[in-house]
Amino acid sequence: MCPRCGERTLFEGPAQLADKCSACGLDILSLERGGRFVGVVTMLLALVLILAALGVDEWLRPPLWVTFLFWGPVTIASVVFALRFYKTMWVFHQYEESQQP
Repeated sequence: MCPRCGERTLFEGPAQLADKCSACGLDILSLERGGRFVGVVTMLLALVLILAALGVDEWLRPPLWVTFLFWGPVTIASVVFALRFYKTMWVFHQYEESQQP
């Protein structure tokens, strides 16, 4: 949601921020200066997912096709969720910081 008006206009795509809020006109891209750490978030998530996949493989020993069918969508959904969460928190933090006198 937009930090100023609360409308659901923060994202244009699954993990892509909108240029500005269509409801109140807030310039969202100017608030997203810290997007350089997205790679760190993605790498940490990849490490967690790899360790989870190795643990599940050791514990259950599923066939390779089941592994691909399960971990493919889980990986995509996890990365999109993590990026949306990180970018939302960063934009809200930057907006609150810009409102401080």
